[in-house]
Amino acid sequence: MSPDGLLSEAIAYVGMISILLAFLLETRDVLHSKQPLYLVMMAFGSGLLGIRAFLISEWAFLVLEVVWCAAAVVALLALGKSTATAEDQASS
Repeated sequence: MSPDGLLSEAIAYVGMISILLAFLLETRDVLHSKQPLYLVMMAFGSGLLGIRAFLISEWAFLVLEVVWCAAAVVALLALGKSTATAEDQASS
């Protein structure tokens, strides 16, 4: 296997492990799906899998991973906004 192929495989496995670990921890009630760590793990994993999909020209998989990553990032941003709003209200 070429060095590029090994890098692509490594990206895929790290992304897959990140998503599966987040899911496993969520199903075991260790994490909640709206906690920052869960969302970061999902965004990171799906981002890496999106890169892998691009590298191997798997366009349907790329769309899936981009949407999944974007959903996690949007949820993280919304979580940050709601935390900032709550802090502003608490300090008033």
